[in-house]
Amino acid sequence: MRDLQAEFGNIDIYLFDQLLKGRIKATDKVFDAGCGSGRNAYYLLMQGVHVSVADISAEAVADLRELALECGGTPDDSRFRVEPLTKLTFDDNAFDVVICNAVLHFADDDAHFESMVNELWRVLRPGGLFFARLASSIGMESRVQRIKGRRFSLPDGSDRYLVDESQLMALTSRLGGQLLDPLKTTIVQDQRAMTTWVMRRG
Repeated sequence: MRDLQAEFGNIDIYLFDQLLKGRIKATDKVFDAGCGSGRNAYYLLMQGVHVSVADISAEAVADLRELALECGGTPDDSRFRVEPLTKLTFDDNAFDVVICNAVLHFADDDAHFESMVNELWRVLRPGGLFFARLASSIGMESRVQRIKGRRFSLPDGSDRYLVDESQLMALTSRLGGQLLDPLKTTIVQDQRAMTTWVMRRG
């Protein structure tokens, strides 16, 4: 039996769904925004996909650079950058796919959230795939407590910036994006709700 853990690592199941649908190809230039430990970059690097990353953690970025080397690549350091998502130094339209998994809900407020999204959209080429997974209030409205604006206290004890359906739909329209899948929300019992937001840039 195949060792699926060794092959796919800890890839997000909803990103795996995009792979199954053929929306991420081996020839794509992929940007993992807020890469963290590289749970989603791992499989792509193992497959020889051109992956670039950005994170505010120098340690996380160094680990991903090392992983790329272990996968047989000779990565240009310019693909592995320590920088905030609000001030990316990548060129406009640089990527075919932008992945932002469990990052956007760390926004301080609306301005911070939209600044990150605008930067991610800027580096995505027209026709490219945008994949984000983030905490939301969808289905948890009675279980979260507002702190200020869209910052809420969650049952799991964390504080997060929470989006809702109307906000994401309005932002999709403003950006000129096209939803490839309906918004999908997973409610983790008595803890949080996580929404998957997948768009094509028009």
